[in-house]
Amino acid sequence: MIHIDQLGFAYNGQPVLTDVTAHISPGECVALLGANGSGKSTLLMLLTGLYTPIQGRVRVGEIRSPGQQKSLRRSVGLLLQDADLQILGATVQEDLELGLGAEQKDRDAAWDLAGRFALQDKWETPVQHLSGGQKRKLCLAGMLLRHPGVLLYDEPFSGLDYPAMLELRSLLKANAAQGITQIVAAHDVEPLIGVASGCLVLYQGELIYSGSLSDVMDDLARYNVRPPCSWQREKRLLDWE
Repeated sequence: MIHIDQLGFAYNGQPVLTDVTAHISPGECVALLGANGSGKSTLLMLLTGLYTPIQGRVRVGEIRSPGQQKSLRRSVGLLLQDADLQILGATVQEDLELGLGAEQKDRDAAWDLAGRFALQDKWETPVQHLSGGQKRKLCLAGMLLRHPGVLLYDEPFSGLDYPAMLELRSLLKANAAQGITQIVAAHDVEPLIGVASGCLVLYQGELIYSGSLSDVMDDLARYNVRPPCSWQREKRLLDWE
């Protein structure tokens, strides 16, 4: 369970998030929606312990912030929008095995996870030769090796082509099936239809909506989030009927 209670944060005295309160159930996949500058990335940084709130608190399971930021960083995985910032190894193998123990079972786990993400044939490939989608899968595989209970994604669909978007949707569904709690920050809701059930909407640093994704579709435009084309088509059909 993730509890966010009256959370606030500011940059150089300028408020970025104000009095944000939300609760996310274990295993839920939640869309975190909002225009650029609404505070989505800041909220993710607070949830993973990289930022310390100036007001309120965050609790992930029994780990709290402020107070236990180091423990929070170990238990929560964050996939940054720019995958290159998270890749440290020169090859797929080296990047996945960084930080693992010397035991063979750890190396076997890295190899098995590479198979799940269709990266075994890239095992010795230099990371600069990977596509954008492959780099994000590499980062996600590296996070899963730490066995986090929570995964956070900052604009994970940005810049992906259609096949890579489909792959990422499948990964999100597979993680949800394994009981991993996920929050996906996005300014375009279309790729999350059928994947995310819950939804949080930020507008100018305030939490405007918390509930199901389907129930907020008609109101997204007023919060500077583009309604999905598929929803608009479905609504026109319903109105016509």
